[in-house]
This record gives sequence, C-alpha cells and structure tokens, in this order.
Amino acid sequence: MEQELIGRNAGIVWDLLNGKKSIELAHLKKESKLSDAEFWAAIGWLSREDKLVFNTEKSGKKTIKTYSLKD
Repeated sequence: MEQELIGRNAGIVWDLLNGKKSIELAHLKKESKLSDAEFWAAIGWLSREDKLVFNTEKSGKKTIKTYSLKD
C-alpha cells in the first residue's frame, strides 16, 4: 500500500474522530468504509504521529474499545 493512500485514509479516520469525545472501534471502522488493511494502516499512521488515544473499558462482560484524538 502506498504512503499517499495511507495518509489519505488516515485523514478519513481523523475527520471521523475530530470534534468527538471518542468513538467505539467497531463504529469507527464501519463509518470509515475502509478495508481492514486500509483501516489498520491509517490507525498505525495516526498512532505513529501520536494523534490517537486508545481506551478499553469493561461494561459487564463486554469489552468496549474506543479511539479519540489527543488534545
């Protein structure tokens, strides 16, 4: 996957997160409309740029994973 495409996909994910407190991982992936490889490459890009916060919370037996942008 070329670097320009990964950067563009990172922009899609960033736009979805911008202005929101946090988004559940499954919802973020669905809303991005990216393939698995494209989505995770975009997450890696944003993580490398130190732009993301990843949280895991327990709600009963369910584990909820969320992403948000760093302040």
